[in-house]
Amino acid sequence: MTLDSLQLLFFKNYDDAALRLSPGLNCFIGDNGSGKTNLLDAIHYLSLTKSAITASDALCIKQGADFFVVKGVFNNDLPASQEVIQVSLRQGQKKTVTHDKQAYERMADHIGRYPAVLISPYDTDLIRQGSEERRKYFDSLMAQLDHDFLELLISYNALLRQRNAVLKQGVGSHGFDREYLLALDEQLAPIGQQLTQLREAFLAEYSPIFQQHYQQLADGREQVTLTYKSQLLDSDFAQMLRLNERRDFMMQRSTTGSHRDDFVFLMDGMPVKSHGSQGQQKSFAIALKLAQFELLALKQLHKPLLLLDDIFDRLDDKRIARLLELVANETFGQVFLTDTNLERTDQALSRVTIPIRRFRVETGTVAAV
Repeated sequence: MTLDSLQLLFFKNYDDAALRLSPGLNCFIGDNGSGKTNLLDAIHYLSLTKSAITASDALCIKQGADFFVVKGVFNNDLPASQEVIQVSLRQGQKKTVTHDKQAYERMADHIGRYPAVLISPYDTDLIRQGSEERRKYFDSLMAQLDHDFLELLISYNALLRQRNAVLKQGVGSHGFDREYLLALDEQLAPIGQQLTQLREAFLAEYSPIFQQHYQQLADGREQVTLTYKSQLLDSDFAQMLRLNERRDFMMQRSTTGSHRDDFVFLMDGMPVKSHGSQGQQKSFAIALKLAQFELLALKQLHKPLLLLDDIFDRLDDKRIARLLELVANETFGQVFLTDTNLERTDQALSRVTIPIRRFRVETGTVAAV
């Protein structure tokens, strides 16, 4: 699977842009702030229907415009098998995703069809920030691999929002609707237990792949492990909801459940966040993404798009060399890379034999070199 072309209209700092892409390696070269990362983010939209950077879709509309369009033509390596994906948003309206001009009834139906993996300078946020970031990361990966998991996650989150709304409604009145709360609990409990079981099973499959990649990046100097932490692993969720009902009412939110789960990152038995050096944290984060790539390629039977953002500026020579070794060995499929220096990029890619297309990015414009 490759992305043959990319078109942007009023997306971030672009008025209008159209690119014909290489099935091998695509290099976006330009100064910081010119819009290189925005091109990667547009590709991320085509894959996952959302930005990898901005929480609000509306912020992706170019200033002064009232809509954006991102359009991509994918080739599934079969004769006459091109598929057109378009993501668009108009101010004040819902985002639309179409496949060959047919809108999805639910955007969830698109997830997993065109997988992509982004390696960026911000990946260490997975280590440094709270449990929500890690949970979102693994849930997003599992959603691309398992549509049933995605359906469960959507149902759980919808029920959780309803439950929290009931808890908040009780404040300052005669109390919440307990019968409705119990009805929600009856639906929420089995779904929460299933999510926990699926996450635990997934991590057991993912961890050995991650550990292998980390050892290759770090020369096996330390032992790294991933541990799944959940209140539901050894407890009955339905019972926990009943026991914590009063506390939930006082806190106006659900204090137990799958939405509190965490993935714990350890190095030699200690938290990577506090005991890992910057270099070790970078290796840990890259290994997470390489394991993600490998697992997606294995399960989806085609290689995801690989997006490499500013790796030359943010990574040391050793880690860059490892990534480029994988590129040269054609471990990856189609690759998109950003950098600020064309000569440095060409020197780093001198051993790469796959087709390369270079683009010069200036503020709001992009053109093949």
